[in-house]
Amino acid sequence: MPKIKKKDFVEVEYTGKTKEDNIIFDTTDEKTAKDNNIHSQGMEYGPVAVCVGEGQILEGLEDEMEGKETGKEYTFELSPEKAFGKKDVKLIKMIPVSAFKKQNIEPQPGLQVNVDGVLGLIRRVGGGRCLVDFNHPLSGKDVVYTLKINKIVTDDKEKIKSYLNLALHLKAEVEVKDGAAEVKIKKEIPKEIQENISKKLAELIDSIKKIDFVKDEKKENK
Repeated sequence: MPKIKKKDFVEVEYTGKTKEDNIIFDTTDEKTAKDNNIHSQGMEYGPVAVCVGEGQILEGLEDEMEGKETGKEYTFELSPEKAFGKKDVKLIKMIPVSAFKKQNIEPQPGLQVNVDGVLGLIRRVGGGRCLVDFNHPLSGKDVVYTLKINKIVTDDKEKIKSYLNLALHLKAEVEVKDGAAEVKIKKEIPKEIQENISKKLAELIDSIKKIDFVKDEKKENK
């Protein structure tokens, strides 16, 4: 069986849970998401194709995948350093209750709040102040992932479609011919982003030398 290496596009299925209390927080399986109350409307569940080494999934998970075989299921235990990081005390701040009341928010422990564009979790309220934790909710935790490696994706069209989906949440029609790819998009993408994506895909897919983004003029069915 082929072994996984960096820059491979690999179709995987996975479920992540905390080691300490077995709480599932991440999955590609829709039934598992619904059963554990983490189902997200609008999200597409099922196998996902990721490019190893591109940060599309946890870096620690990518590291563990290297050298593994397709067609097998693995269980990986990741320390905080390999998962969501250690808890940083600098990211735990005291904020006056009045700051939230000005926004018509009644602060209480467990409430997620947005402060200057950064999400935090209120840990404690008392004495007119709130203790707000801006660390990732899973920071400091050991996590366990069950990961099934289905196959290495070899079709260039599928590689491009999967990369655009994960990098830009973009569904696009892709045609590939003679080392050139045409990507049909329904919404405009800034030129700078087009150029960056084109450059990155040319680095990752040896057979692709050029990528053109074109506006898809087809009208969507109402």
